[in-house]
Amino acid sequence: MSIDVLQNRIRKLKCPIVVGLDPTRELIPPELLAECVSRLGPGPEALAESYGRFCRGLLEALRKTVPAVKLQSACFEALGWQGVKIMQELLAYAKKLGYYVLLETMRADVGHIAALSAQSAFGGLDFGGERVFPYPCDALVLNGYLGSDGIKPYLPYVKENGKNLFVVVKSSNKSSSEVQDLLSGDRVIHTAMADLTLRWSTELFGSCGYGEVGAVVGLSSPAAVQALRKRYDSLFFLVPGYGAQGGVAKHASYAFDRLGHGAAVCASRSILGAWREQAGTDYPAAALAAVEKMKKQLESYVTVL
Repeated sequence: MSIDVLQNRIRKLKCPIVVGLDPTRELIPPELLAECVSRLGPGPEALAESYGRFCRGLLEALRKTVPAVKLQSACFEALGWQGVKIMQELLAYAKKLGYYVLLETMRADVGHIAALSAQSAFGGLDFGGERVFPYPCDALVLNGYLGSDGIKPYLPYVKENGKNLFVVVKSSNKSSSEVQDLLSGDRVIHTAMADLTLRWSTELFGSCGYGEVGAVVGLSSPAAVQALRKRYDSLFFLVPGYGAQGGVAKHASYAFDRLGHGAAVCASRSILGAWREQAGTDYPAAALAAVEKMKKQLESYVTVL
């Protein structure tokens, strides 16, 4: 089961960190971008190429330290087909390097559209007897607030192909409380979503004890992280919001069980943009140093056994 792959990689590296590959123009070293522009001319192709080179450098630098990476599709789709092409190449390259690979699309839709998305990411497409996987990944991050028909088409791939889903339960954006903290009967909306996520995990559990359908639980509300972990001890938590969004190690520790299992903490801008805080533009080395710093901060509160 795939959730065991993620948990075991975290245990092997003693590093419960997921690096988000969310490139933007501002995060690309100027010299790298200028080199791509001089060769390809100004436009989306040059920017996409700079994203690819930047992220490949990070993947190579972090491969022995970080167990998993998460690509944000919106960052690449914003550049049109050139960006999507680079994203597809990076997904395949991350898999080749041995990372557990997540793709964050936040998509969930009516059943037949969700089925198309599930097939393209998990099932592959058949072209003349050759099966092609446009978006090779181990897991998808989805928004489940459209309801079950947007999630259920993915579940056969979870059960039969060893894939994972991470469903947004409590997001890290500041305005999440406008909807996710509203009362629904005797519970708040985000616990209703957690209940659904647990239901979708029925009979889909790894040997590590956690469901193959996990929950996204952001650090913007530490009390919610703590309460959700106490109530849902079999949900694996993907925890965004560390670093640039203000999340800290103490609050991230609330997502883990007593063995330091059951969660992975996401950071993006604080890792990708670490080169801006140092002299020079050795961005892979700067990113590695930022990961090591984050790992040390987490180790003050979490021991992965």
